[in-house]
Amino acid sequence: MVFTSFNFLVFFPTVLVVYFLLPQKFRWIFLLAASYYFYINIKPVYAVLLAAVTLTTYIFTNLIAKTKSDGKRRAYMVTSVILTLLPLFFFKYFNFVNEGIYSLLNLVGLHLQLPHISMLLPVGISFYTFMALGYTIDVYNEEIDAEKNIGVVALFLSFFPVVMSGPIERAGNMFHQFKGKLEFSAEKVVQGLQLMLWGYFMKLALADRLSIYIDAVFKNADQHVGSSLLLATLMQPIRVYGDLGGYSLIAIGCARVMGINVIPNFNRPFFATTMSEFWRRWHISLIKWLTDYVYTPLSFGFRKYGMWGIVISLNLTFIISGAWHGAAFNFLVWGFIQGVALSVEMLTRKSKDAFEARFNLAKKWWYMLFGCAFTYLLFALSLSFGGDAATVPEVLKILGRIVTDPIQMPYKDGDTMLYGFLAFAIVFIKDFMEEFYPGRVLLFNNKNNTVRWLAYYCVLFLIFYLGIFSGEQFVYFQF
Repeated sequence: MVFTSFNFLVFFPTVLVVYFLLPQKFRWIFLLAASYYFYINIKPVYAVLLAAVTLTTYIFTNLIAKTKSDGKRRAYMVTSVILTLLPLFFFKYFNFVNEGIYSLLNLVGLHLQLPHISMLLPVGISFYTFMALGYTIDVYNEEIDAEKNIGVVALFLSFFPVVMSGPIERAGNMFHQFKGKLEFSAEKVVQGLQLMLWGYFMKLALADRLSIYIDAVFKNADQHVGSSLLLATLMQPIRVYGDLGGYSLIAIGCARVMGINVIPNFNRPFFATTMSEFWRRWHISLIKWLTDYVYTPLSFGFRKYGMWGIVISLNLTFIISGAWHGAAFNFLVWGFIQGVALSVEMLTRKSKDAFEARFNLAKKWWYMLFGCAFTYLLFALSLSFGGDAATVPEVLKILGRIVTDPIQMPYKDGDTMLYGFLAFAIVFIKDFMEEFYPGRVLLFNNKNNTVRWLAYYCVLFLIFYLGIFSGEQFVYFQF
């Protein structure tokens, strides 16, 4: 069951009616049942794996909390982390590691037939695994008390709005909400529905519309000229923004309608003027998780190396991020590019700040525009290694074609291109106004009922007019 399916449009209102009719003390229990029903509808066996991760997390967090010996606490934490990661490594990385070992054996003259297992990656495993790990480490660091009610832990890891593609939530933000008064709030219902409406526009009218062009180009790259490949490459970040950003808004909106606050995941990333700022705006929940549980411990461990310790930590963190995104060498390259870009920014920051101060550049519009354009271009080119081109040689071939092919008119698909750019223009204008003129132009939050409802109907009309209703899954379901 996905957010854009007819089944979900029946499921969610039904859940809401029952949820608000039930007494408050039973609402979290019903949410748990609804979340597992939602997840079982994808593939029942996946729910068994989710339950196993939940049970492991519950047992070991309580063992950590009850144990006073530092050695035992650490042993429990490490054991829990290993057991939690095992399913992710098996389903996501078995064949990648297997093929790597096979290649190494071939290099030394050993030709062995190693087994290749074909299996589907359980949906959302990367997300709920990170949530379970974060909770376990927080308990170990005594930043949160271990939850004694296994049902609350189960709901945290299976909560249906976020279980498949995030945002990657924290136990410290969710436990107290699940155990508190889950009251009906008309204000939160309106806020949630507004977020969902805009999320559906970003997914159906922007991401899925652009996907027609991008998929047509990258799946037949040899048949397209460099201009088409360049256009598809530049459109990739917009497609992912519409897809994951749209999913996140729907997820946050679903939770908000039920009175639950989920952390934001995007903050107008295309107005970032540097890569470091970009990563504070893009997939925020993942970056915060990596910062807290990967980068911070690494930088502490490498602190004796000074600035180069930070460089090592940045690169390792983003290589791990690349591995999280996909079990392929091209994702590691993508992560390495991000780490190098951020390292260069960090090493040159003082010189850059001095240069900007000398010529008073920081607030000049053309300088900001240059920063935004350069940051976007760098991310778009790097995303080639984490996008539809499956291998590094294929990516390099595409990038080479972009540079060497003669300039021609890109592949056109009539209404598809027009509608896609129209959807992006609408999203861009909205983000632009919120970034530089917050509160100046209010539509969804306008006090005038006529303006507000006209905005709702216009967006709804644009979803049906520009949107693609082909049952496409969200990009991050594969992670």
